Amino acid sequence: MSSGWRRSIGNVRSFVGNSMGGLRGGSSLASWAVAGTLAYYLWVRPSQQLKKEQEERAALAAASDSYRYVEKRKPIPDPQETGLVYGNKNRGKRSE
Repeated sequence: MSSGWRRSIGNVRSFVGNSMGGLRGGSSLASWAVAGTLAYYLWVRPSQQLKKEQEERAALAAASDSYRYVEKRKPIPDPQETGLVYGNKNRGKRSE
């Protein structure tokens, strides 16, 4: 009975070892460290830098023109009249 679970654990260990390229011990750990480092410098870090540059560019563009108009209210759609209604100013005009 006990040899069954030992065999299954051995099968799992060999599967994991084979899936990692058949390397065992320190060489396996070193290869995973190198692969992780390469992945970080080739994929993760450039995407983080790109996002940071885009945020800096957006902040610079917003700060460059402090008097530009920024819409603070979301327009309410009104397909019957002009298409857009801001606040309550068109409520008195409506007569059917």
